[in-house]
Amino acid sequence: MEDANASSPDPVDVLLGVLTLGETGARTSEDIFTASSHPMPGGRIFGGQVLGQSIVAASRTLPDDRFPHSLHGYFLRPGDVRKPLTFSVDRIHDGRSFSRRRIQAFQDGEPIFSGIASFQDEDPGLEHQLTMPEVPGPDELTGPDQLVTDRPEASLLIRANPIEVRHVESDIYLTVDERAPRQAVWTRLRRPIGDDPMLHRAALAYLTDFTIQESVLRAHGIAWATPGMRTASLDHAIWWHRPARADEWMLYVQESPSARGGRGLAQGQLFARDGLLVATVAQEIMLRVP
Repeated sequence: MEDANASSPDPVDVLLGVLTLGETGARTSEDIFTASSHPMPGGRIFGGQVLGQSIVAASRTLPDDRFPHSLHGYFLRPGDVRKPLTFSVDRIHDGRSFSRRRIQAFQDGEPIFSGIASFQDEDPGLEHQLTMPEVPGPDELTGPDQLVTDRPEASLLIRANPIEVRHVESDIYLTVDERAPRQAVWTRLRRPIGDDPMLHRAALAYLTDFTIQESVLRAHGIAWATPGMRTASLDHAIWWHRPARADEWMLYVQESPSARGGRGLAQGQLFARDGLLVATVAQEIMLRVP
């Protein structure tokens, strides 16, 4: 019997494709790049995709030895996966150690995302970090590919995702078994993507937008399958602390300190498997529940 998935594209190849930006050669006061989107349910662009593409666009205006250490951005309008994207990069400042870039993503001439990223040379300095919590390792946990086989449409979406996730607590795809404003997941890309450190930082930005909202949902017992539930990312911040490989397991520890007024705030720390804290994330979402 022919494998039903044989003709399906490799989801990581799809991700690498959207992170490969086109250069128009046009430049006035800003550098201009073009990009496409990968398919998404409902046709709205995944916010993590725009985050990763923004880092790639900004890095094209900098030397190879200057890496992003922070990104602060706002999602202004829903993006349409069927339409091309245009990125403009404003070279705000270049110093001896730091560079700042303003990045905007446009569709139909209107901005859908606006952010500022800061880049830095690798410099020595004081160092400390939070300790990674002790949790079961990813090999001790069951992945969602096996958990949602009774929902074929959900199983298909999960297998088409370039990100692999294993919840330390039970997942919240269909139901919420444990209500708390916190959770932890192991996450990584589904296969190796080479050794380009800038690509790994862009891919890490991509995956930080996946599951971070769940600490807000879990606090109120809201599963992703809740009929009529609507969410949208409002803003997103990332701080890269140390180099890491996006294609190796990382522990994403997440919590939600507050929800009010149809908004929920989520925070997260990403730890490499050896315990190094590699990134900190914050995101506020819009949440509407019938």
